[in-house]
Amino acid sequence: MTYGQRTQSGRGPAVFTTWVVLLFLLLPVTMVIPVSFTPHRYLSLPGAEWSLRHYATLLTDPSWLRSIRDSLVVACASTAIAVAMGTACAIGCWRVSSRLSEALRIVMLAPIIVPTIVHALGFYQAWVQFGLIDTYAGLIGAHAVKGAPYVVIAVSASLANVDLRLEQAARNLGATVWQTLGRVIVPSAKPGMLAGAIFAFITSWDELVVNLFITSRNVYTLPRKIWDGIQDNINPAVAAVATVLIVLTLAATLARVLYERRTAAPEEE
Repeated sequence: MTYGQRTQSGRGPAVFTTWVVLLFLLLPVTMVIPVSFTPHRYLSLPGAEWSLRHYATLLTDPSWLRSIRDSLVVACASTAIAVAMGTACAIGCWRVSSRLSEALRIVMLAPIIVPTIVHALGFYQAWVQFGLIDTYAGLIGAHAVKGAPYVVIAVSASLANVDLRLEQAARNLGATVWQTLGRVIVPSAKPGMLAGAIFAFITSWDELVVNLFITSRNVYTLPRKIWDGIQDNINPAVAAVATVLIVLTLAATLARVLYERRTAAPEEE
């Protein structure tokens, strides 16, 4: 049997296993979609009658609208701060490139390594001293700290293959420090900044444990609203929110794929 024949014979079980794993991962998610169309006030499959009442709730209930607004405000603000901090840290470590910079990278990864409930407790103890409990500033700061490590990792990966001599060449040609940063280093780090921003935004949007520790009612994010909605009787509006997020994620992914294909087509020609 040739190598190609062995490859073809082994492809079938591999493809089957892949589809089994994908179905196992996606089945709970797909079950949420029909549940969101139930006409009942409790969590159940719709049966013969389908209803959009729970989607209407998302657009008319002030508590749901407020939670979505608060999550967007906190996620956008914390992502901007995380990108600024993480990019500055990654560029500094890349520029110095020493044992100290490697140690600093490890310190920056602490929010990922330490269990969430541990640093949530730490945020609570620290924010009490500064009067930041149940404030937008306190929650944005906490989420920025949680999102910064992802930016550090992504930007460091983007700068890993950038030659330090490019910076030296720019300086020798008369560029200032800020011109070199803006025209040489930052453009090289942009892919990592974008990837880090996505991860930081998702981290902030999905965060619950920290929210439970340092917020109450003044800042009421979407994960907190969902948590409250499943305490006594699971509100089917939770399934409607999940379905909307799934659709938005798929739409964003599809748009990204189509954009990459369009930009790649002229290069191939």
